[in-house]
Amino acid sequence: MELSKESYAIKATYFSIIGNTLLAVIKLIAGFLGNSYALIADGIESTADIFSSFFVLLGFKYAQRPPDDNHPYGHSRIEPLITFIVVAFLVTSATVIAYESVINIRTPHKIPEAWTLIVLIGIIIWKEISYRYVRYKSKKINSSSLKADAWHHRSDAITSITAFIGISIALYFGEGYETADDWAALFASAFILYNAYLIFRPALGEIMDEHRYDDFVEEIRTIATQVKGIKGTEKCFVRKAGMKYLIELHAIVDGEISVKEGHYLAHQLQDQLQDDLPEISHITIHIEPPSLDELN
Repeated sequence: MELSKESYAIKATYFSIIGNTLLAVIKLIAGFLGNSYALIADGIESTADIFSSFFVLLGFKYAQRPPDDNHPYGHSRIEPLITFIVVAFLVTSATVIAYESVINIRTPHKIPEAWTLIVLIGIIIWKEISYRYVRYKSKKINSSSLKADAWHHRSDAITSITAFIGISIALYFGEGYETADDWAALFASAFILYNAYLIFRPALGEIMDEHRYDDFVEEIRTIATQVKGIKGTEKCFVRKAGMKYLIELHAIVDGEISVKEGHYLAHQLQDQLQDDLPEISHITIHIEPPSLDELN
C-alpha cells in the first residue's frame, strides 16, 4: 500500500529527530570537554532542531485528519504555520549563539582541543547527508515545513564548518587566537538568520495566497485543452495548502450546449486534472461560453 504524503513526511521527520538528538549530545559533550564554544553553540542549535522537528511531526499528524464540517478543505494549512514555528526556533537559536559568542569573545579562555576537529568532520558529513535526504523527501512531496526541517540540517552543517575553521585558526596561530572559534560561531548565527528568512518567505506567501505557480498553471491549461469539448481556459487561480493545491478554473465550452452537457464536461475536466496532477485536492470549475472576440 502506497504511503500518503503525510505518512511519508512523518518517516523523514523521525529521521531528523533521532539524528539531531544523537548529535546534540555528542556536540555538547565534545564542546565542554574540548573547550570549544563553537561546538557548544552547534549543540544548542541541534537541541533547538529537536524541538522544531517535533512540531513538524505534530503538524504532519494533524494534517492527516480528514475534512470535516469546520474544515471542508482538510487540515493541510497547518503546514505553513508549523514552518513559522520552525523559523522561530532558528531565529531563537541564532540569537542565543550570537549572544553567547560575544560574551565568550570578551572572556579569556583556553584554545580548543585538537581532537574536536575530528568530531566536527564526522558531524559535517552526517549533517550534509541528512540535509540531502530530507530535502529530497521535501521535494518529492512538495512540503514547505519538511523543506524547513532540511535547512536545519544544512545550517547545522554550515555552523560545524565555521566551527572547524575557527578551531583550526586557533590551533594553528596559538596564543592570541583563542576566540577564533567564538567568531566562527558568531558568523554561523548570521548565516542561520539568513536561512530563516529564506524558509519564512515562501511559507508567508502560502498563507497570503500569493501567486507563485505560473508553471503549474500552464500545465493545468495544457491538460484542460486535451479534454474533448473544452475549447480553452480563462482564469486559473492556484492556492497551496500544505502539500496539496486548490484550483479555481474557468473553462470555455460551446455556448450552444445544454446545462447538463456543460456539467458533464466539468466533471470530465475535473477527473482528468486529478488523474494527471494528483497533488490537486480540490478543483472548482466554472463553465464559460466563448467571448464575442472568439466568436468573431
